[in-house]
This record gives sequence, structure tokens and C-alpha cells, in this order.
Amino acid sequence: MTSSDSFAIVTGDFVPTGGMDRANYALASYLARSGHPVELVTHRASPELSALAGVRVRAARKPLGSYFLGRWPLRWEAARCAREAPKRVVANGGNFTSNDVNWVHYVHAAFRPTASASLARRLKGRVERFIELRAERAALHAARIVVCNSERTRSDVINLCGVDPARAVVVYYGTDPDQFRPAPEHERTELRAKFGWPADRPVVMFIGALGDRRKGFDTLFTAWSALCQEPGWDPVLAVVGRGAELPAWEERVREAGLVDRVRFLGFRSDVPELLRAADALVAPTRYEAYGLGVHEALCCGLPAIVSASAGVAERYPQGLADLLLPDADDAADLAGRLRRWRADPAAVRDRVRAVSDALRAITWDEMGRRFLQAVKVDRA
Repeated sequence: MTSSDSFAIVTGDFVPTGGMDRANYALASYLARSGHPVELVTHRASPELSALAGVRVRAARKPLGSYFLGRWPLRWEAARCAREAPKRVVANGGNFTSNDVNWVHYVHAAFRPTASASLARRLKGRVERFIELRAERAALHAARIVVCNSERTRSDVINLCGVDPARAVVVYYGTDPDQFRPAPEHERTELRAKFGWPADRPVVMFIGALGDRRKGFDTLFTAWSALCQEPGWDPVLAVVGRGAELPAWEERVREAGLVDRVRFLGFRSDVPELLRAADALVAPTRYEAYGLGVHEALCCGLPAIVSASAGVAERYPQGLADLLLPDADDAADLAGRLRRWRADPAAVRDRVRAVSDALRAITWDEMGRRFLQAVKVDRA
């Protein structure tokens, strides 16, 4: 294969935020800059990406703003794209069935979401899950090669979806080392003043959607509520994310009298700056195929407590095992790990330095190079 090989990538969004969106954006950018014509079959592509030479956007409708309803227009447009001329096709999970490459960022078979919802919403969720599981299994079985974002994901597609181990490979995500990096003290001071954060109290971050309980905010809230009853506990919790359960969590914080201890920031586009200004991150997720937010926190030099089952936990050396949470439902254990971090945060931060340096060394372009190597395309 040569650098002129054409690609079509099928995914909902190509934007430089989020997990799979950021990864798809990075791969498309790398391919285009390496001389590969790229067609983006998508609902949305960032202007910076669509403006690159060799990039063509094939927009698919998204009826009523719904990704679920948009899955059929996305597939139809992908099928037309695949028929027009020979090209490498990269689907994402069950969004399109191709006999070429499937890049798996999330395994629906590995987790059943739970959330407070009406009967109608629960029924809708069951129908959607049934369709997603069938589409996922069909797409993964059809693919010539399945690229997984972690060994956790590879294990799930093999054991839960029946993928032949010989067809499943792992390519870890990269990062932007200019954005996600430890900040010198003067920068941290300026950023904390910009965000209105206290200069004399640590700030712990949580990043994740609040639409269901997958990210484990309920576990964190239970642990945090208990810690705030202790006289010596002074950190502030900054929560980045939105979702259907956000109003309920805001009300619980008010009822618990923790408004000055828990700050809901909503959706933010300045996550790199928030991480550079923070002191730690907590992610007690019940299922995480990888965990780009944790990865980026580590790149910023932050101690990040994450569930041991998350894909990103594979990147932790043995010396950071105390930051891995064995049970995402164990709020008491999480509280204990936070206490130990608070007892000497500088020492924990020092132990994170080596993995931070190692992760920053793998850029998004390096991920793109490894992806092409995994799907047997010569390096441009």
C-alpha cells in the first residue's frame, strides 16, 4: 500500500474533543497530512479538519438531532461511499458493516447502562440497546481486522462478541503534548485565578457525562460527602460534564450543604487548562473501554484515581497501583485512597511523573502511524 491509498472513515463526529471523536479527528488529520485522500462519512466535521487538502466530507442527516436515528442515514451514506471507488474503509463499532477495518472505542456488550428514567425512556433504551448489540456483533464479525483501544477492549470483543483473536489488535490513543502537559507554578496560579478556584485548597476533578451511572459519579459523591464531614478535608470537587441526571445531582449537593465543596462546570471546551490548574482527578467508572480523560490528566502530571477495570489502567506501572480502584461501587475504599493522596499530594505527583512523560511521548500522529501499521498500510 502507498501514501496515495484512499480512506473512508465512518463516525458520528470528527471534532477535537471527547474520546472517540478526538481519536477519529486525529486519524483523519494524520492521513490527510500524510498524502492519503480521506472521505469523512459523518454528521459533523470540524472546519479545521474539513479544510485540509485531500479531505472530503460526506454529510449524513441526523433526524431530530438523534444519533440513534442518524445511524441509518450514516450507514446509507457509508454504503454509497464504499461502492463508488476502491478505498480502505474504517467503521467504528456497529455504525457500519464493512469487510475491512473496524475501530472499536466502546463495546456495548460489555456494559448495560442504568439511569433514573421514566418507563417510556427505559423501554426506548431497551430497544436501542437490542439494535446496537445486533449491529455491533454483525460489524465486528464482518471486519477483516478489529482495532481496539486497549487490551480490555480486545478481551471484550473476543469474549463477548466472538471475534477471532487473530483479527483483533490494540492501538492505544495518543495525545497532544503541547496542550496536555504539567504546568509551571506561575501558570497554575494564573489559571486558578481565572477559574475562581481557591489558591490555598486543592481541586479534584471529575470528567464525564451525567446521563447514567457508568462514570461512577454516584460513588464519588458518596465518598466526597463522607470526606466533607471530616474536619481536615479541604479539597474542592470540580465536575465537568452534563446529562439528564445533572439537575438531580445539583439538588443533592444543595440538600447536603456542599455547594462550596462541589462545583458543577457543565460542558467545557477548556479541559486542557482545567487539568493544568487542578491537583488530581477521580474516575470511578463502572465501564471504560479506555479513558482518554484519565490519560490526559496523567499527561498533565495529575494523580488520577481510576477503576482498575478501565482500559487506561493498563498504562499504570506497578508503582501506581494504589491509584487503581478495584471496585467502582466501593465508596469507602475511594474515600480512603483520596485521604492517602491528600496526606502527601506532592509525593504522589512525583510518582506520576514517569508515566506522564511516557504518555506524552506518544502523539496523535504516532498513533496514526501505528494504526496504519496495524491495518497493513505502508507508512507515508
